[in-house]
Amino acid sequence: MEHLTGLKLGIAAVVGALTGFWGWFGWLVLGWLACMMLDYLSGTMAAASKGQWASSVARQGIWHKTGMIIVVMVSGGADLLISTVLTQIPAIQLPIAYSGMLCPIVLCWYIITELGSIVENAAALGAPVPSWLLKLLAAGESALENAGDLIAGEDKDDEQQ
Repeated sequence: MEHLTGLKLGIAAVVGALTGFWGWFGWLVLGWLACMMLDYLSGTMAAASKGQWASSVARQGIWHKTGMIIVVMVSGGADLLISTVLTQIPAIQLPIAYSGMLCPIVLCWYIITELGSIVENAAALGAPVPSWLLKLLAAGESALENAGDLIAGEDKDDEQQ
């Protein structure tokens, strides 16, 4: 029993140290990377279970994931650049209140889309999926789209007129 307590203590120490080093943003990135891997794995399993696995489709999935990584890197770079410019050059002002949350919103959007894909893959493997789970994931994706629109200064009411 003491070994188990020591193991728990060790895990808590490592997680605490990593949180101190990365903060919440680092865990968000790790969560996204884990979701991407699980999506690829579950998609591969779903295709293989139906006898539809093809290396060309698998490669396309890898290219898709690579594109996502590029978008996250661009959003992180844009966050850093915009925040630095606004801090260091007071003469430059944006017509919107910018809080440097572009990359976390992009990451959360990707995580929710990955989770939706993982659920679809699980359903293709024969797992029952509650309809409310799909609805909640779609609502989360929509909320993040709206948050991005607000940051970009777009108002849904303006678009409807």
